[in-house]
Amino acid sequence: MTTGRPLPPARCLGRRLRAAALCLMVGMAVPGVAAAQFRGIRFEITQVGDTTFRFPRGFATWVKEGVTGIAVDPRRRDVLVARFRVIAVDSGLATALVTGQTTRVSTEHVVVMSEPRRPWWRSLTFWSGTVVGLAVGIFAGGR
Repeated sequence: MTTGRPLPPARCLGRRLRAAALCLMVGMAVPGVAAAQFRGIRFEITQVGDTTFRFPRGFATWVKEGVTGIAVDPRRRDVLVARFRVIAVDSGLATALVTGQTTRVSTEHVVVMSEPRRPWWRSLTFWSGTVVGLAVGIFAGGR
């Protein structure tokens, strides 16, 4: 039962801490990204060697040495052709070493790689949630 008098500072702080802990627990319970949300980026194969091939990486600066991917045949409903590892990137062209193949790689095939996830502190969701949380906190604390 409330009497209309303001709460003592210690009780008010305790309620705020409990509310913040509850919000934190709810935020941590949100599920992650589903496996069906694969972001496959396609690249055209321009040169093919015996065990290597080359493709332009364009604006995908995340394509670096050591990144892996697959080559698929788009004419046959993206059937797997080969798996590879990028061994070098120079002047915008990535050189990949074939690590396993089902069919010989040709220029008619395409490279499919998944873009790595950005760190949580670089996501728009994190920063917009931070701004909204600060605004709500300032508004609620001012009353």
